Amino acid sequence: MKHYAIAGTARTTGSKADIREVRKAGRVPCNFYGNGVENVAFSIDEKEFVTFLSQPASFIIDLDIDGKKSNAVVREIQFHPVNDRPLHVDFVAVTEDKPITIDVPVRIFGNSEGVRQGGKLTVNVRKLRVSALMADLPDELPVDITTLKLGKRINAGDLHFDKVNIVTPKTAIVCAVKATRNAVAAAAEAEA
Repeated sequence: MKHYAIAGTARTTGSKADIREVRKAGRVPCNFYGNGVENVAFSIDEKEFVTFLSQPASFIIDLDIDGKKSNAVVREIQFHPVNDRPLHVDFVAVTEDKPITIDVPVRIFGNSEGVRQGGKLTVNVRKLRVSALMADLPDELPVDITTLKLGKRINAGDLHFDKVNIVTPKTAIVCAVKATRNAVAAAAEAEA
């Protein structure tokens, strides 16, 4: 899996006024925690973080907090309800010897039989939550739809990848080919 470097500056935890000052300076307050790691309150540059958020890929984050480097994943992001600016971010420490749970993008490829018959492909899920060791995490999850027929779908439980466990509920629909009016009319004409 790809890595993304983010630099942070340690901050003191205090009152709401202190956090307001951090946000006024164009920074986002953050917390870094995990098993066997000391909790650290820090801040990161808001513009740099928004650039990170705008990318569709998933990353292992290389945090550099005042010279101390750690690997992490984003656990939670809180956004402002009106302007969608990030208000707070939680990072969780990860190691190479324990499984990591993270959302990985789905890449759909192939030319579906159902679409060739006039159906419409709908993609319900853009990312699936998976669990794997850091070395085994894929950059994307390829899903072949070549044999997907009209009225059929692919669920998360239908997908299997080497050394990767899919955590998303098995009943979650990844994609489906739905019948359109033209496809139904063409089928009726073919029967007549």
